[in-house]
Amino acid sequence: MLTIDPALLAETDEQAQLRSVLREFFADPGADWHTLAGQIGVPGLAVPERYGGAGYGFRELAVALGEAGRALSPLPLLSSAVLATSALLASNDDEACARHLPALAAGTSTATLGFGTVDAEAGRLRGAVDMVLDGADASLVLIPGRTPAGLTLFACADGFTRRPRRVLDPSRPQALLEFHDAPATPVGPPGGAEAILAAARDAGLAGLAAEQVGGCEHALEATVAHVRQRNQFGRPIGSFQAVKHRLADLLVEIEAAKSAAGYAAACVDAAPDELPVAASAAKVVCSAASVRAAAEYVQLHGGIGFTWEHPAHRYVRRARTSEVFLGLPHEHRARIAALLGLDDGGANVA
Repeated sequence: MLTIDPALLAETDEQAQLRSVLREFFADPGADWHTLAGQIGVPGLAVPERYGGAGYGFRELAVALGEAGRALSPLPLLSSAVLATSALLASNDDEACARHLPALAAGTSTATLGFGTVDAEAGRLRGAVDMVLDGADASLVLIPGRTPAGLTLFACADGFTRRPRRVLDPSRPQALLEFHDAPATPVGPPGGAEAILAAARDAGLAGLAAEQVGGCEHALEATVAHVRQRNQFGRPIGSFQAVKHRLADLLVEIEAAKSAAGYAAACVDAAPDELPVAASAAKVVCSAASVRAAAEYVQLHGGIGFTWEHPAHRYVRRARTSEVFLGLPHEHRARIAALLGLDDGGANVA
């Protein structure tokens, strides 16, 4: 049963103002983390005031993620302000939150969360975790370690090497992290990492969906602008019925993605029990929409859309990498079925 108040799904005046400010910010090629954090305060939007944050909620953070996705921003918003911050909050470890969240909220440091596991013994980590989002530059890494008590989350700031990976989307950097007796501090209860990771992953899916919607909206707007001014046979190609149909279908799919992403973002704070289903549903719907939007962006621009000079290929790269990040769509369909009791099978992303 859905429990979200419909009023939470409507954009507030404050959120609209935030969106306007951020759209202007991300339109600047020189947009940097210092300005985003120090002047606009985005990393601290969803951090409670007692930990140095602004005390708003995930819906405000989703506005920022949408604008970052629209611009394909390379700033570590998803890794630091969503994944790592959500993991710390989900740990219910007041000491760890008080130690790390103020700096993350202020933007004076960044963090990331790895989903692979390493060996942990006597506060030392050994092993390697690959494809860690923004792992090459994060000040702090949260990583699950295998201990006698079970899988436990650890915070690690040094004693490991970073190897940037070559990735399809350069605006979403990832790295191999290798731990060599790295000193680390437990976060949350011993053996409690699985629940923390699940909560952080679902928040990450909601944030990723917001990003995907932003990319979709840019692709649609840029394509509509192009077909309005590109002429063939003495008329704009946007006046051709076949083109109208393709764009109309894309608009319907994007609107569905907006609804799914908005509901997932609202569930993070207002209905955490519904978040697992909402997050996986958003991943499925928004991934399909972003892949289609990127394809139409390329194809309806004609020859120019296939060139390196045009930005369309960058949206294809982001759409494809986002599609596989935090689990493939078919895995999330299976997860939804399992969560709703429609299938007795499991899913790798649960």
